[in-house]
Amino acid sequence: MKVSKWAGVMAALALTTGSLVACAPAAPTGELLIWDTGILGKDATEDPYADKAFLNQMGVEFEEANPGVTVTIVQQGGDISSNAAAFQAAAIAGTGPDIRVQYAGGPTTSFADFFEDLDPLLPKDMLDSMAGQYVNREGFSSDGRLLGMTYGAGNLFVVFQNADVLTEAGIDPSVKPATWEELMANAKQISDKTDKNGFYTGNLEGYPGAWFISNMVGGELGQTAFTDMYSGKVAVDDPAMLKAYQAFADWGASTVNNPDAAQVSAGGQGFVAGEAGYYLVGSWENNGMTEAFGADGPVSSFFIPTLEGAKFSKIGSGGPEIALSITKASKNKELAAEFLKFIARPEHQDRFVEIYQTQGSNHKDGDPSKILNPRLKEQFEQLAASTDGITFAFDSVMPQATIDLFYRMNAGVFSGAVTPADAVAQLKASYESEINK
Repeated sequence: MKVSKWAGVMAALALTTGSLVACAPAAPTGELLIWDTGILGKDATEDPYADKAFLNQMGVEFEEANPGVTVTIVQQGGDISSNAAAFQAAAIAGTGPDIRVQYAGGPTTSFADFFEDLDPLLPKDMLDSMAGQYVNREGFSSDGRLLGMTYGAGNLFVVFQNADVLTEAGIDPSVKPATWEELMANAKQISDKTDKNGFYTGNLEGYPGAWFISNMVGGELGQTAFTDMYSGKVAVDDPAMLKAYQAFADWGASTVNNPDAAQVSAGGQGFVAGEAGYYLVGSWENNGMTEAFGADGPVSSFFIPTLEGAKFSKIGSGGPEIALSITKASKNKELAAEFLKFIARPEHQDRFVEIYQTQGSNHKDGDPSKILNPRLKEQFEQLAASTDGITFAFDSVMPQATIDLFYRMNAGVFSGAVTPADAVAQLKASYESEINK
């Protein structure tokens, strides 16, 4: 199996799929080119097992099971918007990959013109055995074309807390804040009574804003807030959006953050260094937190609390994250479908869980004993208590152009360069423009 880096592929885009050959289902042959955006695989050396590179392992084993098949995996690298633009350019040119791995929901359905309907290509019983497929259906409709296969139970947006820092500030770490306002009060107490920051965050690209807004609006409108926005049932400029953005602006303008919070990329360096009490991010940081602080160390996690008075206070946010799609440009669609069937096997998804420890399996036969990370275990316990459900995020639903704008608006609101009202108005205009194309 070949693993390529994005920089080495751009010059040869026009040649990537031109020589693919047809395959017979009984004895697959040919080449598969897979583009991953860094969410299912990763750059690997010649030993993907030592590197714990799951997608790369699947490529090796698919080749072993199907002599005559070659799998090449490309890690795009870069940010979400750049990856999307690069794929769109390749898709318009009729080149690019056979399979693309990207975020589920809007980042998948936005490319409806370039992805195949998977319903005719994959067995219904296999799809039914894996939860969350609805998020990749065109228009989020039950009878919409299936544009991607959901993989994994998804990530959850959380707050990590450092009990040592909280204790130093006189805060009982066993008492989790019930509302965002309580959490901000704790953060201020940390900033006032210690030499630490209440929060460590980085909003240069606007990603923490995405997690924050999704959670707060979900608390106001319920777990279907953004799918309802997409369908037009709820307006993009609903008062809940303005309320959430105002709270986000207040967070950015407060004194509880690291001073460079608006100028640095999302990351937990300062939190890992013990410089802050809280870190708002997602379950994909579980391994990093455990490695930095130990399984029984001072760091634990809890779901982001909602705003005071929220109708749906027992709610989480996040949801299905990963989708695998087959492109219309592929000359080997049947072979690509065989790879999706291969990776969808419950034992393979169990290995994905075991390697990454950032989310559970979405397969009905998934093995829960594969969840070993203590942070992931506590998150699944909280998930069971979230009786108001899990909000599927704004940037998991909306058209790609609106998602790109969303990140920019988040960065601008946090820094004070954009007002909450202007951010909501621009998002509404973008949505209306994209949905009417």
